[in-house]
Amino acid sequence: MTFSLNRRQTLYGLGASSLLLSACANTPPTSGEPDLRMIRVNGIDMRIAEMGEGPLVILVHGWPESWYSWRHQIRALAAAGYHVVAPDMRGYGATDAPQDIAAYDIHHLAADIVGIIDEMGEDKAHLVGHDWGAIVSWNAVLLHPDRFRSLAALSVPYGGRGPVSPIAAMKKGYGENFFYILYFQEPGIAEAEFDANPRAILKRLYRSPDTPTLPPEITDPRMAAGGWIGRLGDVKQSPEWLSPSDLDYYVAQFERSGFRGGINYYRNFHRNWETTPELTGATIDIPVMFLAGEDDSVIRGRSAEQLKASMEETCTDLREVTLLPDTGHWVQQEEASRVSAELRAFLGEV
Repeated sequence: MTFSLNRRQTLYGLGASSLLLSACANTPPTSGEPDLRMIRVNGIDMRIAEMGEGPLVILVHGWPESWYSWRHQIRALAAAGYHVVAPDMRGYGATDAPQDIAAYDIHHLAADIVGIIDEMGEDKAHLVGHDWGAIVSWNAVLLHPDRFRSLAALSVPYGGRGPVSPIAAMKKGYGENFFYILYFQEPGIAEAEFDANPRAILKRLYRSPDTPTLPPEITDPRMAAGGWIGRLGDVKQSPEWLSPSDLDYYVAQFERSGFRGGINYYRNFHRNWETTPELTGATIDIPVMFLAGEDDSVIRGRSAEQLKASMEETCTDLREVTLLPDTGHWVQQEEASRVSAELRAFLGEV
């Protein structure tokens, strides 16, 4: 069952215009979608999906995703009385993709979120982030603490600024062996592989822990043996939460934007660490919840208690840590109803 480290335990069981739309690439494949429109924030044109009225909630996606990753939560939270905004982050979908790698550092990404709040005419927002969206959200709250009411982080926990650069630590740990974040560091390499066949990389990444797969083509662990697609066995059957039209929509977004922008986030890991010394020992003092799939490799098998202990060093008002069993990395899509229910309950309390 779901293990939630707060008093609620498991409450919910298993449980713009036509011109702008035509300019924003393919129409989503399902009905009842939010409005898609372009806004100007932090010097870039950004596409947002927007629905509902009430307190502002911003949903921040990760890699390699888009606003569409939040399609279920947008409807659920709008129906619960919130003004929901889910952007294509810079470098994704119809949002601008600057050329400069440094334009994707954490200062720009956090300022993009603050820019959305300003554009919506609000002083503060509730923030929800998944994967890289969680990293952006953790840092946005730390860098702009007066602009956020609460934070819900999915899949990627935060234990404070480390004593060494994360890239230096990864290089030391992996040596000559392949690790996707290190593979992403050399400009032009990974994006060339993925741009040549977006469907191949997306289909292999968008899977659940129990998704049947074929054996990988590349088994040599060394980085020199090849790229990432060949190291990921093709799926025999896509998971139930990803319909053919869902996958088609994602593929169309990356055929439009390419993968370079999203990969540039990873190329700023060292820069982000180097330019944020003031975050050493900094705390987050707004209400925080953390939610992940129990089988998400990002949490590295840690229990809810272990995650709670590590995050309490930074979060002074950590309300809950929830792990969903038999669930992997794409948690808000794999367990859409349960994630939506947890978010509604958390937002209702704060």
